Amino acid sequence: MASFTQELWARNLALFEATRSMPFNTELLDGSLNAQAFSHYILQDAHYLEGFARALALASAKGLSADHVVQFAGAAEEAIVVERSLHTDYFKTFGIGNDAFSRTERTPVCDHYVSFLVATAALQPFEVAVAALLPCFWIYREVGNHIHAHAARDHPYRAWIDTYAGDDFSQAVDRVIATVDGVAADTSERNRQKMHRVYKRSAQLEWMFWDSAYRQADWADAIVQPSA
Repeated sequence: MASFTQELWARNLALFEATRSMPFNTELLDGSLNAQAFSHYILQDAHYLEGFARALALASAKGLSADHVVQFAGAAEEAIVVERSLHTDYFKTFGIGNDAFSRTERTPVCDHYVSFLVATAALQPFEVAVAALLPCFWIYREVGNHIHAHAARDHPYRAWIDTYAGDDFSQAVDRVIATVDGVAADTSERNRQKMHRVYKRSAQLEWMFWDSAYRQADWADAIVQPSA
């Protein structure tokens, strides 16, 4: 019998495959991704990680055991400390200072994704919150592993590739998967259906985040300007 997370993956496999093969990731794989698109992505990912860390911290506070509290509090710290160091290096590469970062707003997709995760973590039970957080862990690992397996050693975005295909990140993902399976087994069918819904929505927002970065979209693209 398939585990709950195996069901999650199977139900959303087509969405993952579309994410893995979308232009941002195929061009990231072969090293041809436009530097401006990657810079746009890095800026927005730094904003996203702040919100993601807050959602992780909210989930931690709702943990059903002390182990849950430690696990997700630690993940919140990782999101801020470890992954932001990757962004800092790229900010230097692209000449992005702290002031420039502070002046950059979250794009519509980034804002939507962060707001969805924080609201879910704040308002839903622990098991639903962690299901919403899972795609950011799991999809990133699988996309990272795919790119790592095919990318050249002298790849211009090697630091990003190595981060998301590394053993430490993979083990963290496995722990989140195990937690989701554990809490799904002990919750109600109603909550399991909620878990399916929020997992899918987060997986959709993962696709939208990369697509938005590829198009370098901002609020001007999301709002119909009034005619003169």
